[in-house]
Amino acid sequence: MAKVTGASLAAVAFQGLINEDVMQQIWDISNVPLPFSDAIGSGSHDNEYNEWTLDKLNAPDLANAKVDGADVVDNNEKVGGRVGNHSQISTKRVVVSSRAQASSVIGQSDALAYQIMQRQKELRRDVNAIALSQQASVADDGAAVAGKSAGFGAWLTSNVSRGAAPGASGGFAAGIVAAPVAGVARALSETNIRNVAQSVYQNGGDPSLAISTPALIRKLSEYLFTATARVATLTSETGQSETAAVAKGAVNVFVTDFGVVLELVADRTMAPVDATHTNMYIVDPEYVELSYLAGYRVEPLTKAGLADARLMSVDWSLRVLNEAAHGVIADNDPALAAVA
Repeated sequence: MAKVTGASLAAVAFQGLINEDVMQQIWDISNVPLPFSDAIGSGSHDNEYNEWTLDKLNAPDLANAKVDGADVVDNNEKVGGRVGNHSQISTKRVVVSSRAQASSVIGQSDALAYQIMQRQKELRRDVNAIALSQQASVADDGAAVAGKSAGFGAWLTSNVSRGAAPGASGGFAAGIVAAPVAGVARALSETNIRNVAQSVYQNGGDPSLAISTPALIRKLSEYLFTATARVATLTSETGQSETAAVAKGAVNVFVTDFGVVLELVADRTMAPVDATHTNMYIVDPEYVELSYLAGYRVEPLTKAGLADARLMSVDWSLRVLNEAAHGVIADNDPALAAVA
């Protein structure tokens, strides 16, 4: 007589006789932070095309000396600029059947509520990723063309390091923010980072973040551990206690000249421009914000038979309040080791 084994019980048609032992919890590793969205400001606007004004002090006048009692005729007035960005509507839609909602589902007490929660997270990730892109702004025509907010990379023109021709900045002109043109791919360079940080500083910005993809942040961190890097060498303190030492395998803060301290931030939602071109942004969080015409919301849609539907949406725009407060090191090939 054959033995009864776990394998024989599981082999009984249909689906065997073994009760399933499934842990009643869902382990989701995609719920990641959004460093860019979390660091910058938040605002609101009242129209699809939202605008703001720019201003900048004149450069110091080294010849500013006048004769006592003279009639001063100089005109030192300066008129600022006016820029704007279009709004973008981003959505997620879920449809859950009545049976799915009534069923006992692993790790879920309410299938509809779970789907809404997960899709809301995805929607916020979408906005963060688009804001970090270099897409051009697009006006909504109310018919076939969806409005688009210009991404952070499209705004930057003052403090830039780009690969050789045809690399070119985009920027604001005549109501539209154009996308930049990719240059020749090159290795990320410490010199380029320092040059852009200096340019931002000279233009009045006080950046605190260097944001890029995980791959490019890793290349910079690895480079800063090499003998080539022009940074302080790693040392071991004498007379250390006998407690366990921490092995530090990364650099997460880069102190440049002029007191500019950059936190190296890897944003997992930031996408490379393409396989060989990735941006690194130098960011002053005070001069950029996500603005909302209509914030994140969930609305019920018409019930479709034996199913409930919900629409999640957000009507948003990225406001780069002064692009000269930020910088970009563009056209970096993440496959290449960083160089001096």
